Amino acid sequence: MQYRTLGRTGVQVSSLALGAMNFGRIGRTTQDEATAIVDAALEGGVNLIDTADMYSDGESEEMVGKAIAGRRDDIVLATKAGMPMGDERNHRGSSRRWLVTELDNSLRRLGVDHVDLYQIHRWDPSTGDEETLSALTDLQRAGKIRYFGSSTFPAHRIVQAQWAAREHHLGRYVTEQPSYSILQRGIETHVLPVTEEYGLGVLVWSPLASGWLSGAVRAGRAVTTSRSTFMPQRFDTGLPENRARLDAVEQLAKLADEAGLTMIQLALGFVTAHPAVTSALIGPRTPEHLHSQLAAADMVLPADVLDAIDTIVTPGTDLAPHEKYDTPPALLDPSLRRR
Repeated sequence: MQYRTLGRTGVQVSSLALGAMNFGRIGRTTQDEATAIVDAALEGGVNLIDTADMYSDGESEEMVGKAIAGRRDDIVLATKAGMPMGDERNHRGSSRRWLVTELDNSLRRLGVDHVDLYQIHRWDPSTGDEETLSALTDLQRAGKIRYFGSSTFPAHRIVQAQWAAREHHLGRYVTEQPSYSILQRGIETHVLPVTEEYGLGVLVWSPLASGWLSGAVRAGRAVTTSRSTFMPQRFDTGLPENRARLDAVEQLAKLADEAGLTMIQLALGFVTAHPAVTSALIGPRTPEHLHSQLAAADMVLPADVLDAIDTIVTPGTDLAPHEKYDTPPALLDPSLRRR
């Protein structure tokens, strides 16, 4: 396992981090299975675990808390807030009112008195940066969080939040958690240059592109990934964007085979090769999935392989732009584009 400094915090984290989204109802993972995954991850050198309040409505946090009991101090523990937690309109977003309440809920579910990294799950256009940053700064001073970061923020919002922190003399986001894979390279254009400029740690999610890069999705085979059962359109190869992805996957599979690598090693080795990336979040649903991903822990792809990847998927290109989660609201809501 490689270890890297998380931004400018001085904290050392593993280049592969354990994402716990599949713990609980989403991944149909039991507590025993979740604990076995955590045990194996820690044994394999992983020291960062990332979860969120909304994963299985808090069940993931509860499972993580039980799995790490007795060894909390050996783990860099991260969670997130901001996505809806039920139908109540104020049980979401990044207002002071909600963050103060929901952090206490997360600490209770995790069974800890603080988290190392508290992240705003998505940019909340209805809440000003000063409101959010002042709440996070107070929670940090209270000892409930050590650091705070953003997740899936557009580049211009990362810059704006850094400016607001300086302008109002508040703590700043020290990390960003964007989606990044060989098939979704858009953040290379704007987000990663910004995180490098401000010295942010970067924890990338979905490096296997929801299973497209796991080796399980190939031409002529039925798609049987867990995600395909509840996101069938994302894997419908009758759609033009998915045919483009499948074509790229077939070329990447050939490249991996010629290089003596698995698809997972190719995919994880690619994202961790970028100098702006600190860790890649892997989200195994079973111990078997975890072990296949840990095999890429020390993977360093040679320049010729990285060059070949660039010819298959052009740098800065998203093959599925409709699946991006940092799209400015005005591109999704016509009323915001008109006077």
